[in-house]
Amino acid sequence: MTDRPVARTRDEALVYLDLNPCECGSVETEWASGVVSVEGALVKCYEGDCEGCGAEREYLFTLPAREVMPVGWPTFGGPEPSQLLDAGEWMWLADLTAGNVPDDPEDARRALSMARSAMEEVLKFIPEGQDDVPAEAFWSVRGREVRAAEPPRFRRDRLLVVRDTYRDLAGG
Repeated sequence: MTDRPVARTRDEALVYLDLNPCECGSVETEWASGVVSVEGALVKCYEGDCEGCGAEREYLFTLPAREVMPVGWPTFGGPEPSQLLDAGEWMWLADLTAGNVPDDPEDARRALSMARSAMEEVLKFIPEGQDDVPAEAFWSVRGREVRAAEPPRFRRDRLLVVRDTYRDLAGG
């Protein structure tokens, strides 16, 4: 059986799909999802047609060992770190959403909630008793580039300050 990464929640899977565009470069795809059996194992399947070129797209993810119940929006996962996005990609997502906060108050709250949740995901990569996100938590090109640009951003104390700031700006 092929090793597939675990998608802990729908929100996490959709972020991953947005960060992995079609070969034509478009991220515009209306995804349908469901649980299917592949090689005797149940997996979560996301499929849709690229709106840019019409190509059929499909991603298969392993189901988490324990279902993660949503606790607001977005809910990316439980206490364990992501297998889909590395620490640098979560930081990139936080930077992107916090750097483009809309004027509409409700849209601004959602953007800042997304940035806060992405920062929480970065923190999950720090092992107990450590102060920094370890090098092995950066496996993507984008993630390593984000880390290389400013490694001190991945210290626990800085991550907590930024996360708490996004939380406060989002109104809780």
